[in-house]
Amino acid sequence: MAANNTTSMMSNLSTTTPFDISVYTCSHVGLLLPAISEYTWSKSVRIFLYLIGMLWCFLGVAILADVFMCSIEKITSKTAKVRVPDANESSGFRILRVKVWNNTVANLSLLALGTSAPEILLSCIEIIFNNFEAGELGPSTIVGSAAFNLLVISGICIVCIPDGEVRRVKSMKVFAVTSFCCIWAYVWLIIVLIVWTPNIVTIEEAVLTLLMFPALILVAYVADRGFCLKKKELEHEQPSMVGFKMHAEKGDEESQALDKDSDDEDNAEIMRLCKELGHDVKDEGLPPEEAAQMAARKMTMDQSHDHLWYRINATRTFGGRKKLIPRVLGTFQEIYDHIQTPEEERGDLAVTKKKDHSEGGTRAVVEFTAAETAVLESEKRVRIGIRRHGKVGIPCTVRIETLNGTAVAHEDYIPFDQEVKFAENEELRQVYIEIVDDNEWEPDEFFFVKLHVPKTDSGEEQHVSLGNMAITQVIIINDDEPGKLEFQKPSIIAQESGRKVRVPVVRTGGADGHVSVKWSTKDISAVSGADYEGSEGELKFDHGETIKTIDIVIHDSKKKERDESFQITLGECDGGAVLGKITKTIVTIVIDEEFNGLVSRIMNLTKANMDALQIEESSYPAQFVEALNVNGGDLQGATVLDYIMHFMTFFWKVLFAFIPPCKYLGGWPTFLISLAVIGFMTAIIGDLAGIFGCLIDIPNSITAITFVALGTSMPDTFASKTAAINEKNADSSVGNINGSNSVNVFLGLGLPWTFAAIYHAVKVSYIFNVKTR
Repeated sequence: MAANNTTSMMSNLSTTTPFDISVYTCSHVGLLLPAISEYTWSKSVRIFLYLIGMLWCFLGVAILADVFMCSIEKITSKTAKVRVPDANESSGFRILRVKVWNNTVANLSLLALGTSAPEILLSCIEIIFNNFEAGELGPSTIVGSAAFNLLVISGICIVCIPDGEVRRVKSMKVFAVTSFCCIWAYVWLIIVLIVWTPNIVTIEEAVLTLLMFPALILVAYVADRGFCLKKKELEHEQPSMVGFKMHAEKGDEESQALDKDSDDEDNAEIMRLCKELGHDVKDEGLPPEEAAQMAARKMTMDQSHDHLWYRINATRTFGGRKKLIPRVLGTFQEIYDHIQTPEEERGDLAVTKKKDHSEGGTRAVVEFTAAETAVLESEKRVRIGIRRHGKVGIPCTVRIETLNGTAVAHEDYIPFDQEVKFAENEELRQVYIEIVDDNEWEPDEFFFVKLHVPKTDSGEEQHVSLGNMAITQVIIINDDEPGKLEFQKPSIIAQESGRKVRVPVVRTGGADGHVSVKWSTKDISAVSGADYEGSEGELKFDHGETIKTIDIVIHDSKKKERDESFQITLGECDGGAVLGKITKTIVTIVIDEEFNGLVSRIMNLTKANMDALQIEESSYPAQFVEALNVNGGDLQGATVLDYIMHFMTFFWKVLFAFIPPCKYLGGWPTFLISLAVIGFMTAIIGDLAGIFGCLIDIPNSITAITFVALGTSMPDTFASKTAAINEKNADSSVGNINGSNSVNVFLGLGLPWTFAAIYHAVKVSYIFNVKTR
């Protein structure tokens, strides 16, 4: 009996299914993955690893898309020289550089392919590796991406527009065409999959879907060029409002001619910015290199860019690569904000750099509130303000005493020598010094008030320091006479770099009442309107006011050598005042060689920075240097996020640095190789997404609409947001969305459907079925 049982057990073991470690949960889902057996891995570990792997690959595709976009920029920026008749030229014609690619055609073909390449390739790869049977991941990603573009990206662009501003679509005719095609694309899907041949795609339907892609480009091109409208209609056509404001852009001529005049305008603007920043370098201690960064950023932000440019900049943010918009250090943000403000709205920029007398906030700093105080003799006393900053949480004491100048103690003022105590957290104190008022006329006089830091009663030193204004001058103004009006100096030197000269007119021998004096300029060797802004006017002095200035604007003559002068003359007085001795002053304008050299250096640095921002002129060594270094080697402008993203994407950046640079063969090798690598990366992402969805029991269609669509659309989201804020029109932000969605359907579904329909037609017994649930 035992023997029979043993024999039975051996027989059962011999018929049991063999042990296979290649068969486990979701092992059948991927096309290329899993690469190794995950039989012994726990489900939670696999879910986590596939999620991280999918996100990491999204970053890789974003960096690869940067390379792909750069090649598109190189291809579409190609220009050709054409001759245009011009009677003003000695040769009788002028040579212009004209873009070979029409902007509309480029946006709907190569640019749309660049932004939608992952979705389109995912759809093609899925159907090819699935034996030409329809899948869910590719089509669902296209639909999800379209929904995200229309709803989320459009909403973000509208919300982020600054208050009080609007954006309009500039190319309204093209926008109308792409909007219609975007709606028609999904209506066409309903017709094909539900109405005509439910759940089946025929060769005719697939080919028609694919042919709608070139048809869209052709119709949009016709609309852009206005071939379908009469000349009279074009002249009177007004763009329709769609919630975004339109502005005419410089250099946006219909012929797309790139005239050298625009380059001259750019150079003039760079020179103006560099001169303006040169004053900050000279006066405020701004480093020339940082001034050049500011000028390059200002020029970059003022220029109009297309969606491709903004998308490249967005993808570089994901990878910690060098941005297309230079970064300004926070220390100098106030200066940059100043040059961004329109000139008519600017005030004087006061960026003072003073010694830290508080020694990092460990000592109290006491000083006068003003370096000079004027008082009328009739006021009989003068108020002296004292302020404390730094460490204000402790009590402290300072001594104040007066010192004679031309004014004598007891005769002109009552001497003052007392201690002033500050309580805890008290920041302002004031003392009053009496002035002796007499009825005798005498010239204006002055005396000084000085601060001391006494020791404590125990002889210890206080934690108190004196600030920059430890001495103040008090001027006693005789107010018994209206006074004399005259220039402070008979001659003044004005440097051309100063942009403005201030000529002081003083009131001496009295300050009683309201007086005025007329003035006018006169050419000597300098010419009004060319070298300076000549004018005439009237200076008005209030009661007790002793000095006023005449401001004259100095023009930049762009002469290598300059020593020119003009004269300012005081004329008729009013209010009882009379003219003094100096009634004329000569202003000599001289060249500031040191300043001009500084401006030239800033301008050269600015042009070098702008050249470095070119996105398609990199070489093989430069690609690897940029890949190996955070923020492309610009460590000063790198942020914490740049370091984090550089660490996370280091592998991808080094790997993709092997792709040929865009400068070779017009960018076409870069375009083709990066497109092939995007296809491979898309297949990996498709597997990661499919297995991840399988592990968490989510259908492929839901995974595609959510995770995959969101991951492939993030660069476009940031690009459109930045474009909506910076651009004056909506073409670079939302204008491309409809075209991209149309191309997704016509090319992303039309191409794989054509392949599958032909494949199944060759095998007569097969029909290409498509699930519509």
